[in-house]
Amino acid sequence: MEALAAAIAAGLAALGAGLGVSNIVRATVEGIARQPELRGTLQTTMFIGVALVEALPIIAIVIAFIALF
Repeated sequence: MEALAAAIAAGLAALGAGLGVSNIVRATVEGIARQPELRGTLQTTMFIGVALVEALPIIAIVIAFIALF
């Protein structure tokens, strides 16, 4: 039962991160399409946002492993 809970937690974290990253990239592409001269600034902000969003599944997987063992 604990293994199932860990798998569900990791899966939901990955799903949430995927949705979050897709929203960030979509908004960045729209911003670049509207104002191409801000490409560098928008990309930098996008990479910071993606890194922060990707940290959450890593933390969730660590917590799932702690709960599992």
